[in-house]
Amino acid sequence: MPVELLGKSAEELRDFMVSLGEKPYRGPQIYHALYKERQFDFAAMTNLPAALRERLAQEASITLPRILRRFASVDGSIRYLFSIGSETAKPAQIESVFMPREGRQTICISTQAGCAVDCHFCLTAQLGLIRNLTAGEIVGQVLAALQENREHLAPQTNVVLMGQGEPLLNYDATMAAVRILLDPKGVGLGPRHVTLSTSGIVPGIERLGKEKIRPSLAISLNASSDEQRDALMPINRKYPLSVLLEACRNYPLRPREYFTFEYVLLGGVNDTVEDARRVVRLLAHIRAKVNLIPWNPGNLPYRAPTEESIEKFQEILVEKGVPSFIRYSRGQDVFAACGQLASLESAGPIVSLQ
Repeated sequence: MPVELLGKSAEELRDFMVSLGEKPYRGPQIYHALYKERQFDFAAMTNLPAALRERLAQEASITLPRILRRFASVDGSIRYLFSIGSETAKPAQIESVFMPREGRQTICISTQAGCAVDCHFCLTAQLGLIRNLTAGEIVGQVLAALQENREHLAPQTNVVLMGQGEPLLNYDATMAAVRILLDPKGVGLGPRHVTLSTSGIVPGIERLGKEKIRPSLAISLNASSDEQRDALMPINRKYPLSVLLEACRNYPLRPREYFTFEYVLLGGVNDTVEDARRVVRLLAHIRAKVNLIPWNPGNLPYRAPTEESIEKFQEILVEKGVPSFIRYSRGQDVFAACGQLASLESAGPIVSLQ
């Protein structure tokens, strides 16, 4: 059975080459071809001898996620519906979003097919957990999106691990992919340009803080009290706010680094003046900024907040010294926005794959 090379580190590729009786340095050569040159066909890896390329074509594979559909938003975003799986991994469908802007592109990727955390305002939660993704399937979403849009890429690429799934419940594969993304000899993204979003898995946060190489961290807060968060995010019953925020206070932030707290505003649920004041108290003694995200429509029993409540919420946070930003999600018309990724094949206009 061919060995899948996508998602392997330089060291793992070196070991693979040694196992084939090849020189160890061939591993880093493949690593460079894969992640720096984005060559996904062994025949195109001209830094390797022809005989080795032929052998790899027989004994190894490079499997990018396969695009089933592309859905184009009026704002330029593209939601990708990918098919993943192989002889050794269960077939599944996942989603990613490519969001171009002046000077940069942001790629939102998934770390699991579906999600087990069950946030009640999120469409992805309706899928349940199908399976964890491999490191290759995670990094492959970035490579596939960059490859698809290679003719008009901006200089800067941002990656956010905010698609389907809870990254810290698939820790090893997620971090293996992140290391490749952040490696100057790999994809070569800067640590400030890769953000991992978690619902608040405290052991994972503590483990992440010990990593030498790690992404920026964002916490999905979404409530101003335990009672409220229990109702919206059942994970809070396992890791209540006091435990979660203590882990944040103990987290070793880098110089000039802030925690990002994401707060989805649900009309009439968690968007009151009292909620805003409680959030200020919760984040005391944490170097934090807050992204306020008006709820994105879905077939769920919630509604978006009013403009007045959004602005008042932000005003209270800023007045109390908590940097706060209103983030309107892109791609809502094709179900590409935060909380909308649920493997919907029929939402929005389909872009031809030809």
